[in-house]
Amino acid sequence: MGRKDSVWSLGEGQPPEDLDKPIDTPPLSTLLIEKPQSRTIQVGGDVTFIAKVEAKDLLRKPTVKWFKGKWMDLASKTGKHLQLKETFDRIHTFEMLIIKAKDNYAGNYRCEVTYKDKFDSCSFDLEVQESGQGSQNIDIRSAFKRRCSQTSLVPGATREPKQQDEGPEVDVWEILKKARPDEYEKIAFMYGITDLRGLLRRMKKIPKEEKKSEAFAKKLEPAYQADKGGKIRLVVDLADPTVELKWYKNGQEIRPTPKYIFEHKGTQRIMVINNCSMNDDAAYSVAAGDEKCTTELFVKELPVKIVKELEAVKTTVNERIELECEVSEEGAQVKWMKNGVEVPTGVRSRYRVKAEGTKHYLVIDDASREDTGTYSIMATGGTSEAHVQVDLKPLKIYQDLQDMKVLLGQPIKLHCEIYPGNVPGRWYRNGQLIQPNDRMNIIHRNKVHRLEILTSTLHDAGDYTFVPEGYSQSLSAKIHIIDPPRVHLDSLNFPDNTVTIVAGNKLRLEIPISGEPAPRVVWMKGERVRLSETYGDQTSLTIDITEREDTGNYKIVLQNEAGEASASVKIKVVDIPDAPDAPLVTQVGGDWCAMQWEPPKYDGGSPILGYFIERKKKQSSRWMRLNFDLIKETTFEPKKMIEGVPYEVRIFAVNAIGVSKPSEPSKAFTPLAVTSEPTMLVVDDVTDTTVTVKWRPPETIGAAGLDGYLVEYCIEGSESAETVFLPVGNDWTVSNKELTEKTRYTITGLTPGSKILVRVRAINAAGASAPRSLQHAVLVKEVIEPPKIRVPRHLKQTYTRKVGEAVNLVVPFMGKPRPKVTWLKEGKPIEQTHVSIRNTDCDSIIFIRKAERSHSGKYEMTVQVENHTDTAIIDIQIVDLPGPPQSVTIEDVWGGNVALVWTPPKDNGNAPITGYTIQKADKKTMEWYTCIEHYHRTCITITELVVGNEYFFRIYSENMCGLSETATQTKKSALIVKEGKQLKTPEYNDHDFKEAPKFTQPLINTFAIAGYNATLNCSVRANPKPKVIWMKNKIVILDDPRYRMFSNQGVCTLEIRKPSPYDGGMYTCKAVNDLGEAQVDCKLEVKGQIVVAC
Repeated sequence: MGRKDSVWSLGEGQPPEDLDKPIDTPPLSTLLIEKPQSRTIQVGGDVTFIAKVEAKDLLRKPTVKWFKGKWMDLASKTGKHLQLKETFDRIHTFEMLIIKAKDNYAGNYRCEVTYKDKFDSCSFDLEVQESGQGSQNIDIRSAFKRRCSQTSLVPGATREPKQQDEGPEVDVWEILKKARPDEYEKIAFMYGITDLRGLLRRMKKIPKEEKKSEAFAKKLEPAYQADKGGKIRLVVDLADPTVELKWYKNGQEIRPTPKYIFEHKGTQRIMVINNCSMNDDAAYSVAAGDEKCTTELFVKELPVKIVKELEAVKTTVNERIELECEVSEEGAQVKWMKNGVEVPTGVRSRYRVKAEGTKHYLVIDDASREDTGTYSIMATGGTSEAHVQVDLKPLKIYQDLQDMKVLLGQPIKLHCEIYPGNVPGRWYRNGQLIQPNDRMNIIHRNKVHRLEILTSTLHDAGDYTFVPEGYSQSLSAKIHIIDPPRVHLDSLNFPDNTVTIVAGNKLRLEIPISGEPAPRVVWMKGERVRLSETYGDQTSLTIDITEREDTGNYKIVLQNEAGEASASVKIKVVDIPDAPDAPLVTQVGGDWCAMQWEPPKYDGGSPILGYFIERKKKQSSRWMRLNFDLIKETTFEPKKMIEGVPYEVRIFAVNAIGVSKPSEPSKAFTPLAVTSEPTMLVVDDVTDTTVTVKWRPPETIGAAGLDGYLVEYCIEGSESAETVFLPVGNDWTVSNKELTEKTRYTITGLTPGSKILVRVRAINAAGASAPRSLQHAVLVKEVIEPPKIRVPRHLKQTYTRKVGEAVNLVVPFMGKPRPKVTWLKEGKPIEQTHVSIRNTDCDSIIFIRKAERSHSGKYEMTVQVENHTDTAIIDIQIVDLPGPPQSVTIEDVWGGNVALVWTPPKDNGNAPITGYTIQKADKKTMEWYTCIEHYHRTCITITELVVGNEYFFRIYSENMCGLSETATQTKKSALIVKEGKQLKTPEYNDHDFKEAPKFTQPLINTFAIAGYNATLNCSVRANPKPKVIWMKNKIVILDDPRYRMFSNQGVCTLEIRKPSPYDGGMYTCKAVNDLGEAQVDCKLEVKGQIVVAC
């Protein structure tokens, strides 16, 4: 049976019947869990076909192919109108997307899935309709009937009218249906059909009338698939079991054999094909009377695999070699290869190939060294290879060559014994053939081979090899010629073997040496090994930059196998001296200093000639040299410096080689001068044991500033008293051990009745100034001063504070000696537990941390010095909020007026009542409104009250602290009635406004932008007021700063501050009260922030 290929795009001459032919489908497996379905679309529309494969039992992705028609693979047609996609999410999903379909895309399609030995497929149809196409049930035949006498349908063409009875009606539809495809254009031209393509498309849409088979109740499947070596059953179901049945293969009748077995089961006729081979891949048909049905059988050939691999073989010449391999199938075709080239297996070939069942052999009867190589066997399912090694028979060595070390000039003898003994051989040195001469002899006696050299030279050293002829095996030995090492210092012109060099220069010292093998050379300084170079017949020591540490004796040690030798060389490196230590500044003046230093520890191998001195300001980086002639001593006095500016100095040492590096800078020092003496020294106070003096700062302080003052005194009549103005006195006593920065000081510990002289010095970093002394001696005796209390102005009046505030009063006083201070309250001593009192030499402080009303009263302060006293009285008043009025009564009610009378409060808060505040409240609402504030009288008339309302009244009392905490309310209410008529108030039952929560406006699904605040709103009605709860994803939102919740007049709002995509979800608003609860939900989706390109 022939095979026809479908096309992706149908041409004009394509017969429409080909599009409707069924596609042969092989037997299906269970890979597809969702199959593509047939679809119908309009021209220009898009359609997607989906196939899904379960991945649970698959180790890798299955192979999927899409076909149009029977054989066209659509993988090569992908592009603008066709796309193939694959995705995986626990299930393999394969999609075929057709974009902007054209009318010629219609037809039959097939999807095939393959995984290892499993196969599955599915067929589906695509129908493409024109836009606005009507029902397919329209009778198209009547639309295309033509008479021979009708005019042409070609636009613009006219024909002469003919008689209507000149010919019968012509059915163009029947003509096209019976005609061949190559006659379509001719018929269309003959009958004036201009839209041949449209006609063919409509012909394709008309359902065909399928003839029902009379012989077959069920025909063969369109196609079958079987594995090579497997079994397949072809089954048909007959409508008439008595009909004779014949089976055919490629048109040839099939007879019953062990391979082809025919079975009958009721009306079923079965042909079983056993042990399927590639010859069974053919078209099969079955004939029942005049009817026939066909199918195709596809035989899948399994690859031949290597079951047993080849094994490597190692043998010697003239032996038999047999390579064995086992495959998975008998009779399989294999190929033998050697080194990638097929092995010849002809009659005259040295190689024989044989097969026994699944085993295959390659045999070489008489092996030679040319048979060495890599052999491999190739099958359809794999390859196996092995290496074959064919060697000569082993050579027996009784005595091998021995390595030797020979002193220069001594004879060399090499000796070996091999079997067989009649094998000649050749001698080689370093790969070069040795020929006998006067100095070399080659001897061969039976198994013994000998090489003798009478006198050895350095050229005789090397690798010696004896190679027997015909064998790859050889005998080798190494000959070493050795010579003791020697150092040749005699060729150098160094006095006492000493080399002198200036530090910083490069030193390269080359010493001639000899020895064989080349000796190992080691340069050593003390116990330390130095790096060196040795090449040829000399060794060298290189120091790129010599330093003073390189000075010393260097020992050269030579060593090789023949012995050892040594020699010594002395190297002397001269250098500039080391930098001296940092200089020490011993004295500092106003514009000078004195400095000294120590010589450098290392003089560089040359005596020190002198020193250079430099100085600089501490904040500067520029050094200035102070001397141009070398200074021999180690002291110096720099001058002409600026007072108050910090300086540093450093030293350079000089020898015959050069100038050393600078020393470390000295500690920074500042040239400073002492201040002038203090001024205006006077006596400030005198007691029985102390004298207090005060003074003014010096007129000239200078750059060193002022650190403090030193106070000294001496007893009148001593020797020091007569030298007051001298810089130092013997009997002057320092009163303050530490400097005082104040310009007032008290000298203590004096003897009563004595007379003293006092002087003061100003001290700074430069030292002490000249002293300033009192002109006269001071008598140490205290003067009595009567006490005097200086009451502050604000305490001369009543001092008022509120309850709870702090009271802190400072009352200064005067008197000498130190007065005694006492406090009384209302004539009684003050308890220290309630009031804290602290006294000093010049004032008294009374402190109350938290004032109470009990602290109010008159406080009396008394200051006493011996028999002298002074008294002051301070009035303290602690006030508090007043109490409410004692009683409030309604005196009279007339018209819209009410007269109220009340009595003042029992407690005025320890302060006068400054007024009253009157409020009213309607009985219905009991909401209080202020009628008047700061009212001073205890009676009032409230006017402009509403007729029909009933009022209560309450009154607050007020003092300087504020309103009372509570108010006094009238016990009775005042009813405002219209004059002349009596209003009878009907009784009404209060309406029950209670209601369970109910949302009048629900939440709405909202989209928000990340980073911008979002709000959710809804409204709820309930009485009593409900409790509103917000939830996200059924979790209550509590104490989260990113959310703000509002509720105003029943409108509930949730504000989300700068949301992120993680804030998206389901939000719920829940309202709860005693009568029930209600909730509404919405979905919030947060999109990523929009980035605007500039």
